[in-house]
Amino acid sequence: MMKPLRRWSLSIALVSSAFLFMSPLACSANDAPPLILMEKSIATLSPEAMSALVNVDVVYLGERHDSEADHAAQLDIIKGIYAENPDMAIGLEMFQRPFQPIIDRYLAGELAEAELVEQTEYWERWSFPWEFYAPVVRFAKEHQLPVLALNAPAEITRQVAREGLDSLAEEDFRYIPPIAEIDTSNADYQAFVTEAFGAHGSHGNFDFDNFFAAQVIWDETMASTIAAFKQTSPETLVVVLAGTGHVIYGYGIPDRVARRLGDELQQTKVLLNFPEDRLNGEAGAIADILWYSP
Repeated sequence: MMKPLRRWSLSIALVSSAFLFMSPLACSANDAPPLILMEKSIATLSPEAMSALVNVDVVYLGERHDSEADHAAQLDIIKGIYAENPDMAIGLEMFQRPFQPIIDRYLAGELAEAELVEQTEYWERWSFPWEFYAPVVRFAKEHQLPVLALNAPAEITRQVAREGLDSLAEEDFRYIPPIAEIDTSNADYQAFVTEAFGAHGSHGNFDFDNFFAAQVIWDETMASTIAAFKQTSPETLVVVLAGTGHVIYGYGIPDRVARRLGDELQQTKVLLNFPEDRLNGEAGAIADILWYSP
């Protein structure tokens, strides 16, 4: 069991996710227009949109962590996908990898929901309202769907945000990818994070390079968890719930999954209720589907 965290000591990477999905966009666009779904429910989707959610390998549902509308849309989409393709798993950013055995025990009926929350240290490590995510977890248990704890331990990302990648010891890599897989070289992603970082003022003693490295550790760890699951269950569709900053443009998780599994992997990036005034004419670059709730 990981050492408990005090709530004030959550990783700067968690803070960075909040910054990223509030940041204005300033990256290059591609020519592919997205499917823009205004005030939609899963029941009214076109065949084209449904195919983009069902007939792929991984679907990302990029959320604002504090948005009830985003979480309601996630549940609606998951139920709709399951109705068409019940061979699915759900990957959750809000659970960290050391706690996968606890999630498995909950799914097996060995733990009550309250025990799941307590033993995964949910409130210390995430802190957004449990009821935002509980319906998805309950749906997974009801239908016996695998649930993947995607994220790196907060102890690791917090350390990197403070002291950098070079501060990690051999034992720190138990739940994160090897240092050779921590790729911080994407200049567009760096520019995107720089804008978000700069737009929100000073962050105490956190150096930007370390801040960015901590963000990338989250991305690489989530990507490696998804890739490892797909390697053992290649036919299973994985639906990923993660912050918009880890999904937008594909820089965070999707590109890193493709790097591990090959570009032939089919992935769909969905941004939920993304502010239209931040699209800057780049809708086709930032996502495959822009989903807007009623």
